[in-house]
Amino acid sequence: MTNKLPFVTKEMIDNITKTYPTPFHIYDEKGIRENAKAMKEAFSWNKGFKEYFAVKALPNPRILEIFKDYGFGCDCASANEITLALAAGMKQGDIMFSSNETPASEYKYAYESGAIINLDDITHIEFLEGIIGKLPETISIRYNPGGTITLSNGIMDNPGDAKYGFTTEQVYEGVKILMQKGVKNLGIHAFLASNTVTNDYYPQLAKQLFELAVDVKKKTGIHISFINLSGGIGIAYRPDQTPNDIKIIGEGVRKVYEQILVPEGMDDVSIFTESGRFMTGPYGELVTTAIHEKHTHKEYIGVDACAVNLMRPAMYGAYHHITVLGKENEPCDHMYDVVGSLCENNDKFAIDRMLPKIDIGDYIVIHDTGAHGYSMGYNYNGKMKSAELLLKEDGSVEMIRRAEEPKDYFATLDCTPYFKDLV
Repeated sequence: MTNKLPFVTKEMIDNITKTYPTPFHIYDEKGIRENAKAMKEAFSWNKGFKEYFAVKALPNPRILEIFKDYGFGCDCASANEITLALAAGMKQGDIMFSSNETPASEYKYAYESGAIINLDDITHIEFLEGIIGKLPETISIRYNPGGTITLSNGIMDNPGDAKYGFTTEQVYEGVKILMQKGVKNLGIHAFLASNTVTNDYYPQLAKQLFELAVDVKKKTGIHISFINLSGGIGIAYRPDQTPNDIKIIGEGVRKVYEQILVPEGMDDVSIFTESGRFMTGPYGELVTTAIHEKHTHKEYIGVDACAVNLMRPAMYGAYHHITVLGKENEPCDHMYDVVGSLCENNDKFAIDRMLPKIDIGDYIVIHDTGAHGYSMGYNYNGKMKSAELLLKEDGSVEMIRRAEEPKDYFATLDCTPYFKDLV
């Protein structure tokens, strides 16, 4: 298994912890910017290309501002995510609102914010029209072909079990209804597989959507304005995995675009993407400190972070690589469970992981937490969510979200008098 090195060093963390105690998430601005440039270049062949960063992956306005520098927008799934996008300076057309079972108030807010609304169900056409009195001139529909999707490397997902999207027949019906009601710019969106570590997913999805767009035009006479490939491009969580190559992916999409859309006179169709994990996942790390060791039926290392800070391993059994700072070159000859302090036995960042000998006080870096790390946190056991830091290109560190304090935990309780002298 090849090694995987963090973007921070022990010396850097020694200095950072003088101001910001562990645990904290830290993000690499340089890495994020380089990846944004690569994404933009990979799809530069399409004049209308736009990446809408999936806010759910890393909901922080400071990160969204970085993507705004490259002309990217935001993919939002709730009113609060729209507010974050607006706070980062996103304007009309910069926000894609992709939600499901959406409350009326959130559809109204999305419309008033100038977001492009991506409808999840055919019944939402009438629902949205009833809320705002008309339909927006630009709108999108989410497609779910059902069945399963199999990729060349064996990755499979099951859209037929997913709660999202229009069926194929509903797409044709929905397109006609929308255009009859005055929609002028219509898009198709689909998300069929998650965290694919293959360069084949986007081209295969694009082929399916391009063929659908051509078929829609032939059957209804309606020209699709944009096709949204959504997210699904994954990252190499394991060090023996080969990361996706966005340049190869973009070229693969270009080839099927020219094969399918161009001959049908549809060379003006814009391509949108909504990558989250791919854009920021590898550029975030959770830094925590070893505070306990336990020698019972197994060897345990207890750290000052827990599933509150990163719940993917507990929720999915997901793998996140671990580096013991300052011991990168030492042999991994000790087997540990690396665990947090929650009253849940699944609160484990690693199980039976071979690592260097860990001593109390060692800094432990948990890799690839830049997407669905902080954002999936919660307050079980009364735990506080950590700070978020940005390692800037000049080497300085900026706090972009403070750590939660007890006052935050108690703020929504209707019993403030009981706590006023305690927090």
